[in-house]
Amino acid sequence: MTLNSELELIDALDGSGLFVMKCGGSTLAALPDSFFEDLRDLQQEGVQPVIVHGGGPAISENLAKLGIESSFVNGLRVTTEAVLDVVEMTLAGSINKAIVRRIQGSGGLALGLSGIDGNMITARPVANSAEVGLVGEVTEVKADIVTGIIGMGYIPVIAPIGVDAAGQRYNINADTAAGAVASYVKSPQMIVVTDVPGIMSTVEGQKIVLPSVTVQEIEALIESGEIYGGMIPKVRAAIDCIQGSVSEVIIVDGKEPRVLSRVLQGEAIGTRIIRS
Repeated sequence: MTLNSELELIDALDGSGLFVMKCGGSTLAALPDSFFEDLRDLQQEGVQPVIVHGGGPAISENLAKLGIESSFVNGLRVTTEAVLDVVEMTLAGSINKAIVRRIQGSGGLALGLSGIDGNMITARPVANSAEVGLVGEVTEVKADIVTGIIGMGYIPVIAPIGVDAAGQRYNINADTAAGAVASYVKSPQMIVVTDVPGIMSTVEGQKIVLPSVTVQEIEALIESGEIYGGMIPKVRAAIDCIQGSVSEVIIVDGKEPRVLSRVLQGEAIGTRIIRS
């Protein structure tokens, strides 16, 4: 990247040089080395990435191995203490450290932690906790911990587990946690890295990627059947990230060459979901 393009990149990030990226654990595991090399290059050029990750499939696999039943209510995993032990082991353990290893293997620097560390993400039970158990909603993110890690030269890699004042842990939806982190660190945008090129629509008999769509338009596209199947939870998860200072979410395919750099430079790639 040239000096001019680097300066354009920082300008595109509203002068802060910081952006928040959300990705599922299974998606990250499947990404090519070039994705992590792009992440390394961004870090070395002064951009400050923050990663919030999920890991639903790995959690389900580990629960099955241990013979622990798992179910969902409206997309939220019913979380007992036994389930929560596996959630924490998987998210804050194997997945978190696998991401850190891949970043560092590319020459970047990363520090993995969960929302429990330093009480970074405090939470309370969701409204329907009687149905879903120990699932939490974020009440606060200690932005100074996130920015402090960045200040030491590391990419924060955050597992979405929260804690309350009494020390009770909560399983937090990764998209909701990512949106809260982005809001508290005042990132105006979120990048959601997936395995699809964006939100698809049919125009004159051909499938195209919608460059931009509002939250209201998404609901209309779901109603009409334009958005269907596995894309529905992806876009609804992206909507969950739009909160506080986060005014847009960009859905991109992580396998696209230099996808993060290209998005941050303003290239029209993927789908931008805007508030209104």
